[in-house]
Amino acid sequence: APNYWRQYETIRRCNFVIENIDLVPASAMTETEKNDFLAQVRAIRGYSHAYLATWYGDAVIMDFVPATADDAKLPREPEAKVKEHAMNDLMWSAEHIAEKPAEKGRIAKGTVLSMIARFNLLWGNYSEALDAANKVIALNQYELDPDFLNMFSMSGQNSKEIICTYEHVQTTYAYGDVIRFYNNSDGGWASFVPTQNMVDMFEMADGKLIDEAGSGYDPVHPFYNRDPRLKNTVIYSGLDWIGRNGVSRIFNTLDKTLPGGSSNKDYYTAADNASHTGMLWAKYLYPNQGQYSTSMNDDALCPIIFRYAEILLTKAECLVELNQDLQEAMNIIDRLRLRGGHIAVDRSKYDTQAKVRELVRRERTIELAGEGFRFEDIVRWDEYDKSGAKTGKKVAETVMPGDLYRLCGTVDYDEPDPDRRAVIDVNAPREDRLVEVRYFDKKQFHLPILQAEMDANPQLVQNDGY
Repeated sequence: APNYWRQYETIRRCNFVIENIDLVPASAMTETEKNDFLAQVRAIRGYSHAYLATWYGDAVIMDFVPATADDAKLPREPEAKVKEHAMNDLMWSAEHIAEKPAEKGRIAKGTVLSMIARFNLLWGNYSEALDAANKVIALNQYELDPDFLNMFSMSGQNSKEIICTYEHVQTTYAYGDVIRFYNNSDGGWASFVPTQNMVDMFEMADGKLIDEAGSGYDPVHPFYNRDPRLKNTVIYSGLDWIGRNGVSRIFNTLDKTLPGGSSNKDYYTAADNASHTGMLWAKYLYPNQGQYSTSMNDDALCPIIFRYAEILLTKAECLVELNQDLQEAMNIIDRLRLRGGHIAVDRSKYDTQAKVRELVRRERTIELAGEGFRFEDIVRWDEYDKSGAKTGKKVAETVMPGDLYRLCGTVDYDEPDPDRRAVIDVNAPREDRLVEVRYFDKKQFHLPILQAEMDANPQLVQNDGY
């Protein structure tokens, strides 16, 4: 979504339709069909402008098709004006679009309202985000999928939890990124992988945090007795695994040498394509590897853009930030936890707005892990101290900088419990555990504009710090 050039390519196509739709004869498209199609197009244009404002701040507003390249050389407008323009498109679309899509692959009211809810949440407009989320819920078209992993599989792409996806058709318009999901030994690139910091956010099975007194957390067996949602989110060493060759094995990224003496192609130093955190995302991958093409770049997978769980989490967060109904916020969180096999929230631990805020943020991170929300969240969330007062910083400024570590150890092949097979060396040296040293600079609240775009349009001014 944040690709600068792609957004304007999309916007230009939308403007072309808007400027020319009246040329379509009534015999080819009824007035009702025309209005619905126009609403879809304006929603897509609004979505693109909204993401430009979110990722880049100030942006060029394009509401016409330039006749020449020089006509497109416009200055950036203030971020607030871009957001207003985007929201005007989305609100108009929500009023005029069909309540249900005419066919699969078309957007309808639920998608547009989800756009309105998401961007208002990202921009801190909690009342507006809550209103849009409630309207999605009131449509009564969506529900949580009782099988969490189902919606992330090829067979579950009609799940009632899914609101909108990126549509793909094998060969014709294929999804080509499956190869990025897999680790090196399965021919993958492990391009995006979970971090240990994220894994540590999952509670124990009894609802306690891993650093909470009496949690029973064992750093030598860190995956044992955890929130059951963890193994539906992350593939970690010790789990049973069926490789791309159809052969069952134990997933192992900890041992440099495998039983029998062969080198472990998934060990982090084995190749650049090996997961450097030692883990993979389970979403879209686990447990059914046989659903994808042999080449891993010609698939009909339709990645989710909006799903109902996000809408519920938006409502919960807004209720907390508006300090309206903390109990209802926790009721929503219970629905997500129980769906995933976890236990309900211990209400005695969350009796203030600050504590419920911490809970909702953690649950949002866990539920939506690996789906592209984390960075957007930590750059918008205000940081609070233990007294509940704002520190003046965003969460990203605290959680991003520092060392990022992997786990080191071995896999016990004689252990029958997959969650106890990983045996971690808690005294492993820093140089073995270190993945990278991260930093965060204030300039990173916005992305830089590509130099090629700057060269093509002299009126563009680069974001500060780049």
